[in-house]
Amino acid sequence: MAQIIEFGAAPDIDAMDAAALRDYLAEIRERIARLDEDEPEDMASEAYDEWSEQHEKLEDIADDILDRLEEQ
Repeated sequence: MAQIIEFGAAPDIDAMDAAALRDYLAEIRERIARLDEDEPEDMASEAYDEWSEQHEKLEDIADDILDRLEEQ
């Protein structure tokens, strides 16, 4: 079964400087890579649905960070 990644309280990316944003982006990309290693084989399973939701959340966070970096 896929590893569940806890999100907890997300940092305020609007308050981060560029260096902190890049560090956070690296962390998120690392979490995506770890999650990719645990991708369930059965795409019709509930485990895959849960994995997919986590993956999408992490990708959304990465996109938000990239948007914020472009604004700076």
